[in-house]
Order: sequence, then C-alpha cells, then structure tokens
Amino acid sequence: MHRPPLTRLALAGALAFGTAGGAWAVEYGTLDSAASTVGFRFSQMGVTLDGQFKRFSGQLRFDPAKPEAASTTVEVPLSGIDTGTAEGNDEAKAKTWFDTAAHPVARFVSSGVKPLGANRYEVAGELTIKGNRRAVSFPVTYTPGPSAASFDGSLTLNRTDFGIGEGEWSSAEIVAHKVEVVFHLVAKPLAP
Repeated sequence: MHRPPLTRLALAGALAFGTAGGAWAVEYGTLDSAASTVGFRFSQMGVTLDGQFKRFSGQLRFDPAKPEAASTTVEVPLSGIDTGTAEGNDEAKAKTWFDTAAHPVARFVSSGVKPLGANRYEVAGELTIKGNRRAVSFPVTYTPGPSAASFDGSLTLNRTDFGIGEGEWSSAEIVAHKVEVVFHLVAKPLAP
C-alpha cells in the first residue's frame, strides 16, 4: 500500500518566520534551510504517517523588539515531497494530488503577527497550494539566541480546501481530510 502525499501544507510551516519577539537586540533576516525542517502528518486508513519536504526557501524580516512589523514569504517546491516511498512521492505529484506540473510551488505570505505572551505568537497570512488561496493563522513559539533563533509550530489544514486528493482520494475513509504541517525554522541575524 502506498502513502499518498497530503502536504503542501508543510509550507505553511515556513510561515512561522513571520512570527515572534524576544529579548535579543538582533534583527533576523536569513533562513538557515539546512538547519530547518518542514514536515507533515496525516492519517491513511487509520494509520498516522509522517512526511517532509526536502527543499524550501524563504525571505523574512523579524525584529524581536517589533514583532508586529515582521514579514515572511516561504516557498516550497512540491516536487521535493518525501512521503516515505517512491510510489507515494510519484503519486503526490499527480494531478489528483498536488499537480506539480501545473502548480510546482506552494507559497505562504504573512500578513500579521500577534503576541500571545511567553515567546508565543500567532502568525496570520495567505497560503496558496494548487492554485487555491486560503487565509490561515497558527501559533508559533520563538526561541531567541545570539547566533540564531528558532521558530516552532504546526498548522492543521483540511486538504480538500486546497484540492489535494481528488476523485477516488476525496473520501476521508481512505485518507483523512485533516493534515498537520509541522515546522522547525532556524533564522540567522542580518549582517550588521
């Protein structure tokens, strides 16, 4: 049995960059893709499965002293999906799933950051997958540091809102409609 791809949503994870505040007098502006991860979790026939995106990129601006001014754009090339099997990866690229031939990139653009206290923030923005745009928001935990900061969070999406898993795959009986995007993003300070 193969594992279908359900996660462009992962890019939603990258959204986290648009978040956060803290005590460090540093402005962050460089995403460390090698130290960052964007993954996803879904359920197929009652079994929870994990996957990830091997590549993603982002532009961000985040000043802990002014989190409300933060901005983030994250792009995930969907052809880099890793569902755990070659068959699942190939199927994820098909028209019924991500249709990577017509829609090769998933994109998140932040629109605002709201402090929640204790280094937690709510990030809002627009997520585009397979030509479908949706407003999303999710909590992010910010961990400051002198040489890098991390942003951790997750976002639960309904795959059918983005046209992911059409036809025979549209039923939640085989693949659950809910997909959780999980991310750990590392950002480095801007050069002085």
